[in-house]
Amino acid sequence: MIVTRQRVVGRVWAARGSVALAVVVLCLAAVALAEGKLGYQSPAAHLVLETVNACVALLLAFLVYGRFRRTNTWQDLLLVQGLVVLGTANALLSVTLVKGNVGAFGSWLPPTLRIVGTLLIAGAALVPAKQARRRGWRHWALAPAVAGMLLLSALLYWRRAALPDVAAASELLVPQLLTLGFFAVAAVAFMVQARSRDDALLRWLGPACAVGAFARLNFLLFPPDRPDWLYSGDVLRTASYLLLLVAAGREISRHWALQAEMAVVEDRRRLAREMHDGVLQELGYIRSEIATFDGPRGDRILAASDRALDEARQMLEALGRSDDEPLGTVLRRTLAQLAQRYDVTLDLDVDESIVVDRPQRHALVRIAREAVLNAVRHAKADRVSVQLSRDADGSLLRITDDGPGFDSRQSHTGFGLISMRERAEALPGTFVLTTGPGEGTTVVVRW
Repeated sequence: MIVTRQRVVGRVWAARGSVALAVVVLCLAAVALAEGKLGYQSPAAHLVLETVNACVALLLAFLVYGRFRRTNTWQDLLLVQGLVVLGTANALLSVTLVKGNVGAFGSWLPPTLRIVGTLLIAGAALVPAKQARRRGWRHWALAPAVAGMLLLSALLYWRRAALPDVAAASELLVPQLLTLGFFAVAAVAFMVQARSRDDALLRWLGPACAVGAFARLNFLLFPPDRPDWLYSGDVLRTASYLLLLVAAGREISRHWALQAEMAVVEDRRRLAREMHDGVLQELGYIRSEIATFDGPRGDRILAASDRALDEARQMLEALGRSDDEPLGTVLRRTLAQLAQRYDVTLDLDVDESIVVDRPQRHALVRIAREAVLNAVRHAKADRVSVQLSRDADGSLLRITDDGPGFDSRQSHTGFGLISMRERAEALPGTFVLTTGPGEGTTVVVRW
């Protein structure tokens, strides 16, 4: 089931990548077939696009900053700094479009900041997803970016007399090449990471950087010679920021999903505390009082109290358990507790590489637990073997005990056996019970 779901997701993203590539190819073909340069004299439209670019970059930077406060990773730290620098560059470019002639300093500052911003984004794509050692970076995440922009601005202002005329297209060749290279590296790195990590933000950062690289390629093939005109490269650049806007929307959705998950986890912990301090304590007291009764009736009530305590402990453990724990880990802990409680020897052979989803894990743990409890309560077994493995037909869970066994033809109506069979079939899977007088009992679940 998990493998199938991953394949479906992979096919969906492959289709999306094909569509994005087709769009890019069509854009490039349209540009190549255009007469010389595709441009329109529309300072207002150019101003609107640059303002949109700035707003989108700063919005995503704000969202990534909130993500960085949770993760404290170097990747998110560099990414938020790169987006802030890019957003600032686009905002400054909007100012230059409004004021018109801003001199060499005002003309060179935005492209220079873009080089720094794309360099930081490329660094974010290449750096491993490791946490920063000092948590203080959460409060000073923007300090390096702000300090770097101020220092770069001071340096350009000091050397403003020696700066060449930015109106000459040849002078922008190096900035365009650098940003093209950085965006291309970031696109490849983000797409590679998105294949191995379940991160919606990375899935959209890769295509956004790819379109940004194509925008720079367009500027290299058709250099703009009028700053107040709107060129096809400007449209492609805005398209890359619109993909970043989609990434921002996915990050917002992920944030609220995490908030909902945290609320559920906190509620489960609250219920676990209440159960531990209330129901479990009362059941323990009832059991201790019943233990003083004599006779078959007292023994039956005592056995029922033990079962109720076991169920309450299982519910308590399920409430406090993390949803992303592997099946092997949960099986080891749950069955080890049962073996210690009932003083039975437990042989565990668990393949830790077997992955199941949360409903399957719950059903398999309940089946294994019921089988072990039947072995120690009814069969009075001294040794129980549990095997979790896979073969050519799929994965299987086998529980075997050394008890006296029983005639399954006379005991097939037991609720415990019916419950295990129904849980196994709902996986979906199969349930096979093998037993006989003097042969022990073996339960095999295959899915």
